[in-house]
This record gives sequence, structure tokens and C-alpha cells, in this order.
Amino acid sequence: MNIKPIKTKKDYEQALERLEIIFDAKKGTEKGDELEILGMLIDNYENEKFPIGFPDPVEAIKFRMEQLGYNQTDLANIVGLKSRASEILNRKRKLSLEMIRQIHDSLNIPTEVLIQAY
Repeated sequence: MNIKPIKTKKDYEQALERLEIIFDAKKGTEKGDELEILGMLIDNYENEKFPIGFPDPVEAIKFRMEQLGYNQTDLANIVGLKSRASEILNRKRKLSLEMIRQIHDSLNIPTEVLIQAY
């Protein structure tokens, strides 16, 4: 096992190549341990070099509604009025703190996503 920190794009590409070779290694073996450590190093490098931001609040609401099979009426039941739900989904109304709390509690969308400006 020859593991080193991933500092450059070349190091990253080599780590990905090695990961592909040992991908099916059994847990508890030397190659399995290498796979686990290499996976952590790659994940750390990717999080540092290719950070993924939060999704747009309205898009997050739409996506979660689609996952749950909800429609605009279901959102209206959460935020109070059908017209309010329509305005939110069409970006004509900003989310209030109370709406953020209700949507977070009902749709389980992180508040960090919902409080972003849009």
C-alpha cells in the first residue's frame, strides 16, 4: 500500500485510476483498507476543489414536492393559502421565516437551503 496525499490534479487522476483497480477489494484486507483510505482522500480533494453549493430554494421545494408526489394544493396546506403557494412556486413571493419553518418541518428541506436569496 503506497498512499500519499492528493495535492494536484495528476495525484487526483492517479488516485482515481488506482481506485478503479481495487474497487472490488474485500473489507478487512490490505487492499480493502487501501480502498477505504483512498476513498476518503479522493472525497476530501473533491470537496475542496469542486464544492457543490446549495440548490435554489424554489427548485428544492419543487424537487421535494415531486419526490413526495405533492402538488400545489399540498404546498398550500403547508403555507396556508393556495395563492401563496402559487406565488412561491412562481417566484412572486419570498419565503418568510414562518414559511421556512413550515416547509422545513413538512418537507424536511434543510433551513440552510430555504434561507438563501433567490
